[in-house]
Amino acid sequence: MQHDSDPRFAQNPDTAALMEQILYEVKRVVVGQDRFLERVMVALLAGGHLLVEGVPGLAKTLTVKTLANALQGQFKRIQFTPDLVPADLIGTRVYNQKTGDFSTALGPVFTHLLLADEINRAPAKVQSALLEVMQERQVTIAGHTHFVPEPFLVMATQNPIETEGTYPLPEAQVDRFMMKVLVGYPTDEEEFVIAQRVTGPRIDINPVASMEQLAALQRECRQVYVDPSLVQYAVKLVSATRAPANAGLKELAPMLSFGASPRATIGLIEGARALAMMRGRTYALPEDMGDLVHDVLRHRLVLSYEALSEGLSADQILMQVMAKVTAPPRPLQHEKIAA
Repeated sequence: MQHDSDPRFAQNPDTAALMEQILYEVKRVVVGQDRFLERVMVALLAGGHLLVEGVPGLAKTLTVKTLANALQGQFKRIQFTPDLVPADLIGTRVYNQKTGDFSTALGPVFTHLLLADEINRAPAKVQSALLEVMQERQVTIAGHTHFVPEPFLVMATQNPIETEGTYPLPEAQVDRFMMKVLVGYPTDEEEFVIAQRVTGPRIDINPVASMEQLAALQRECRQVYVDPSLVQYAVKLVSATRAPANAGLKELAPMLSFGASPRATIGLIEGARALAMMRGRTYALPEDMGDLVHDVLRHRLVLSYEALSEGLSADQILMQVMAKVTAPPRPLQHEKIAA
């Protein structure tokens, strides 16, 4: 019995139509970058944050801003610079001379979609100010807790070219990001269309959904079925980065100083759910999880000096891990869910 013919696993047609409308509206403005846009949608549905690495001019800001307009959500952009202080990010207490009282001025993190541009240009003190809000969805100012709007997504960008005057992100900060996506140059055909659109008439974005509808999509995403064998697959993949020898990858042990944390396992499961939902299914398959392994794990591996001296990248190590850790067979039916 195939899933596609089973009414228990049929996706709500309204859900599929809504996601199609959102993607169509964004792609009216953003040319190409299909993989990047798919990962942004996965992060939105799964409620995770995104770290994006790419050279300037690849429509990273435009994608998030267009998505915010299509979803009628608040969008704010922070340009990270070396002189930024935490108060510029989360807000501060302001003294009113007329009344003699203090009031709270909330910072730009209080938004639905936050773009932290060139996050590695700010010192660690500012980067760590994002820690609480990314994990807890709240900010503490002068002992008072303020909650950010829901849904809430942080998309941070890094420029891989210029390293002078940058501050590497702490491991605790990097681990808060569900995925790290690498954005590449467009093809010649895509660049031709980009030039036509940018130099042509302005395209106005039509709002096609609301933040309430996005929150409903997120709740629906949590109902996507993940087979226990897939959860076990995620655990084995992540475990292989911590103890490669136990997975039969003894040669990788000197290459890794630290492996991925349990957040990576959770990210793989939540990401597979979101990707399955985008592909029109209410159940996740091994290929959904496999497609996200590099994005979820590449920034969580701490490579040793030996690996760096040999020119090994995290992606190359992950390819070896995926080749060794076999994916579970594609499940044909799930009788447990019927119960």
